[in-house]
Amino acid sequence: MNITINGELLTIKSAALVEILQNFGAQPPYAVAINGEFIPQSQHGNYVLNEGDSVELLSPIQGG
Repeated sequence: MNITINGELLTIKSAALVEILQNFGAQPPYAVAINGEFIPQSQHGNYVLNEGDSVELLSPIQGG
């Protein structure tokens, strides 16, 4: 199955969001949007991706 994460096209075997984020190297804290819709962290464990989904992994930016 093909998806994109932060604009990078990936071929994945598992559709489980949590596994994909771990394999991508996501480090908390972060927010996740799929196809432009933010997914609450409480739903990450149950969320299953579909062919062609676009995942945006967003990390907070600090500074002044």
